[in-house]
Amino acid sequence: MDETPPIGVVLLGGAHGALALARSFGRRGHPVAIVTNDHPLPKLSRYIQRRFEWAGPDGVDAAQWLVRLAQDQHLSNWLLIPGGDAEVRLIAAHRDVLKGSYHVMSCGWDALRQLCDKQLLTAAAADAGIAFPNDYRLRCERDAETQDIRFPVVLKPAMRIEQNAFTRAKAWRADTRAEFVDRYRQAAALVGKDNIVVQEFIPGGGEAQFSYAALWQDGTPVLEMTARRARQYPVEFSYTSTFVEVAANEAVRAASRRLLAPIRFEGLVEVEYKYDARDGSYKILDVNPRAWSWIALCEAAGLSLTEAMLDLAHGRTPARTAAAEGHAWIHATRDTIAALQLLARGDLPLAGYLASLRQKLVFSTFASDDPWPGILDIPVTFFRVIARRLPSLSQVPKPAKSSDAGAL
Repeated sequence: MDETPPIGVVLLGGAHGALALARSFGRRGHPVAIVTNDHPLPKLSRYIQRRFEWAGPDGVDAAQWLVRLAQDQHLSNWLLIPGGDAEVRLIAAHRDVLKGSYHVMSCGWDALRQLCDKQLLTAAAADAGIAFPNDYRLRCERDAETQDIRFPVVLKPAMRIEQNAFTRAKAWRADTRAEFVDRYRQAAALVGKDNIVVQEFIPGGGEAQFSYAALWQDGTPVLEMTARRARQYPVEFSYTSTFVEVAANEAVRAASRRLLAPIRFEGLVEVEYKYDARDGSYKILDVNPRAWSWIALCEAAGLSLTEAMLDLAHGRTPARTAAAEGHAWIHATRDTIAALQLLARGDLPLAGYLASLRQKLVFSTFASDDPWPGILDIPVTFFRVIARRLPSLSQVPKPAKSSDAGAL
């Protein structure tokens, strides 16, 4: 009989992905703690036993704060898992220090930044033979006004580290020169002109979006699967996926392996692609080396990432399993809105919509054994949206300081 005590887990930030991991570890009898200064949703789970507030991953001496937390709260050798982009950078940049207190699965930041920074990702993709959207290199607002650009285009933060309107939206679309210049000016005020990526807009909605999801160790995939992000909200230009289904895609799997192997990637990862029907290629959009929103789909489909992480922490070889098709993840409230819009304009047949709901569904927040996150998700989300937007109605973005131009 295995007498090994259960390893504890510290979730660092995150929302729906952190909630899914808390449930998965908690159901296996592992103690779960969360450290966050952001989304309250995971803290509502009955599987979160300990909750800690802090100044955040960008706070002074954040890594040392985590080291002291492990010592003071007896969290030594617990798994430390990032749920947000800033938390990813913190763990990767201080990996060696944090490994003295926690079980950490991460690359060093010098390697990982090649994938997290969209300005560097295109070079890494090119080296791996992966297609990527055409981009435009702008140095200033004058370039935005005069450079030869084919619209529509998408503006993205090179990295989503700071919390502001631009990074929370993930991307802004511009269909005209006037709209683009205005968007560029706003983005530069928020993140600095050197932290803006401008790319072509690839036609197609959620039906053209695919993901590779996996757990890697020392440059090798341990468990992996591919999925189609079938519906999104907003439907025209996504802020978040609302309906994700297991879908075999060898092209996406092979491309992701070529991208991750050279840096000896380690940890959780989701790589996003969009199929471009104009040239028949899968173009890489984003790399998320953390818990992603629909990670619960993996376990529901038979791919237990949490079990594999626990095996690796104990020095055991995880069992190789594959994700079964016929499973899907749904963010019910947002997907209802997205589906109604698609149905109204004839882009989603009613029969197709009903067929999608006949799959084995896992919900973004609701679970029968952990109901409170699902019950309180709508009022919590409403409160957060209002709290963020009301102050901005009376504030004009200030120009970025020259010293902030290269901030991550």
